[in-house]
Amino acid sequence: MNAELRSTAADECYHIAERKAAQYFTLLNEQVKEKAYVPILTEDFQSWKQKHIHHPTFLSMFSRIKKKPSQKDYHNYIQYLKYTGKLDDYLDRSISYLFLRDLGKTLDSADTQVKIRNTVENLKTQLLHSTTTRDEPFTMAGLYRKAQKENIESAMIWVLNKIKTVSDNIPDGMDAENAQRKLMKIIAGVLMHVIEEMGDNVSPNERRRRLDEAIRLGYSYGLTYPFIDDLLDANILSLEESKQYASMIRTALITGNVPTLGKWTGKNKDLITFIHSELKEAFEYIKEHQQEETITMFFEQSYVFFHSQEVDREKELYISTYTNEELYVSVILKSAFSRLIARSVISVPEDEGFDERTFLYGIYNQLADDFADMYEDLRNGAVTPYTYYLKYHKQRSDLINPFELYWTVISNLIHNVYKSDPKTSDIILNRAINGLKRYKEKMGLEKYQEVMDLFASGHPDFNSLIQRMVRKADDVDFFDKLLRDHMISNLRNERKEREDFLNTIKTIRNEINAILPISKKETSPLMSESIVEAANFSLEADGKRLRPIVTWVMGIYQYGLTKSAILPLLKSLEYMHTASLIFDDLPAQDNASTRRGRATLHQVYNAAIAELTGLFLTQKAIEEQTTLDQFDAKTVLSLIQYSARLTEDMCNGQAMDLNSKGKPLTLEQLNILSFYKTGKAFEASLVMPAILAKAKNAEVKALKKYAKHAGIAFQIKDDLLDVEGNTDILGKSAGIDADNNNSTFVSVLGREAARKAMWEHYCIGTEVLGEIPRDTTFLKHLLNYMVNRDH
Repeated sequence: MNAELRSTAADECYHIAERKAAQYFTLLNEQVKEKAYVPILTEDFQSWKQKHIHHPTFLSMFSRIKKKPSQKDYHNYIQYLKYTGKLDDYLDRSISYLFLRDLGKTLDSADTQVKIRNTVENLKTQLLHSTTTRDEPFTMAGLYRKAQKENIESAMIWVLNKIKTVSDNIPDGMDAENAQRKLMKIIAGVLMHVIEEMGDNVSPNERRRRLDEAIRLGYSYGLTYPFIDDLLDANILSLEESKQYASMIRTALITGNVPTLGKWTGKNKDLITFIHSELKEAFEYIKEHQQEETITMFFEQSYVFFHSQEVDREKELYISTYTNEELYVSVILKSAFSRLIARSVISVPEDEGFDERTFLYGIYNQLADDFADMYEDLRNGAVTPYTYYLKYHKQRSDLINPFELYWTVISNLIHNVYKSDPKTSDIILNRAINGLKRYKEKMGLEKYQEVMDLFASGHPDFNSLIQRMVRKADDVDFFDKLLRDHMISNLRNERKEREDFLNTIKTIRNEINAILPISKKETSPLMSESIVEAANFSLEADGKRLRPIVTWVMGIYQYGLTKSAILPLLKSLEYMHTASLIFDDLPAQDNASTRRGRATLHQVYNAAIAELTGLFLTQKAIEEQTTLDQFDAKTVLSLIQYSARLTEDMCNGQAMDLNSKGKPLTLEQLNILSFYKTGKAFEASLVMPAILAKAKNAEVKALKKYAKHAGIAFQIKDDLLDVEGNTDILGKSAGIDADNNNSTFVSVLGREAARKAMWEHYCIGTEVLGEIPRDTTFLKHLLNYMVNRDH
């Protein structure tokens, strides 16, 4: 089929869907005109309020001693629900809603009710455990632990790296946290469909395969939201760039092949180049994993979804002549097909019941979302049923009030789609009242009342009933909303913490760089100058200074020590570390040619000078420790003794490394070697300030455990970078381990298993932070940096 025929076929597919949406709109429009929803929902609410409006009793007043916390307080809110005996109902309506909305189920099915109860019990167990331990949902460590239980660690590592890459490349003017949240939500939605489809009777290997595939498919589909939908909605691309980009997407959906980027003359070339590469990879993955009998349906649904969005995007708020059908048909289409794709992407056969319910249900969620965002949309000039009504309702008496259509959709769903099922009615009405409660809290009473005076003015009795429900109804909140708010808050906090972490490193690093140079003594140049110059050459290189930075943060920020008091310790740690690198690079050891972005010391001078400089720096480190004169002698002596043992351990570790060249090592031997070579140095940066602060033994023990696993994770990442990294970025030669025939985590385990081992140590290190009675935010982000760095 040539391009013109394909385009014609795609347009015909859209027109078929458009006609179906127009028929649905006509049905809804007739019900709006008849005001049919008013008596029907009035009766529904009269029954519904019996369950959700409670008259105070002595016992209920007594129970209020424990005040209801804000839903922004995630863990305390879950504990409150448990304490008041409301948790089971809360989770039941929340999970039931997801079965309705995301899985397209009917709640009157006995099989569905069994699945809901099982899901509720599993979620309840997880929530009660997390609120007891104060574990955060959706942390990297937590997600990896969940993946381990399903044997899908590789997929989780892959998707966490992908989500991080997407977040790092979201341009200013777009919401990186919402992009992450949407991606995770869509991945979870695709996983739900896959789990529902395969049931409980598949083999463990088949379950693992399907879940692995679902994560990758979910990400591949979810990537379209930030990099197509959100990008085209934002004011990032120029008008010409938007047209060129949209044309490329359209071509891919019509032909089944992603076109080459070609010449891109706009200012966003780098951004589009990155997005094109990511989307092409995602597109190819979805296409490769589509069944022959479902791939046509997938492309048709994708085209309808994209084109309906484009139709909406092309509307201009200044045009006052759009018909009601023009305003609502595209809304019906995009809201329905976004959810239909989430199912078709996993190549399941067509299901008329699911497809029909999803088609009719979608506009309900879209109208609720548009209501919540109407003023933000208005500021951005976006045309939605609400923004258009706000702007033109005084001039256009023919315009449908979208708030009335919203209640009409609810009435139609409850009684015509779900056949007046009591539980479905309860869930949908809960959701509607919850949405108004949240909007009222978000906007404030005055603005909320202004909105209600406009949109609910036509039916005072019905509106009075609704507002009474909004004021008085209880137990209408949902877990997905709680989790959404908590995720957004956490992601924003994470971003702020990460920025603070990087700024802290940059600031402290500059201060440490300034104190490291060793002054030349006024003695004969033949005696000392060449050694001092060589030492300063190594110290002035572009080192990360992580060890003294960690000591600074722990010593000053956590233990309350002064900068002047620990300054000698900071220099001591970097002198020791630089000495170890000099020895490590020697011809007799690793024979490295570059270090920290420049030639190694023995290349610039010679091996003998390099050896002497390493020895000189080791002794200089001890000398600095002896000048810690703001601490008592016994404490300083303990620190020096610890330092001496540390140097001994590191020498033994390096000897083990040298003796292992050309020999196969076991994983246990590699762990021991890495701990002595790398982990011990991290340990020193944590334990030395703890010694000076006279920290308790339990805390020192936890710090050592964290350092051990952080150090091994760091070494595994080094080994991975040695085979995957870029020499220019690394600042040292890549591939040196292979050249020297060294055993590494990659050579022993292979790349995939090495990544899993790194993440295992990352998780243990993260979990140990809970045992340290300090603010461990910096250490958390230090561990994140170790496993995510590119140099």
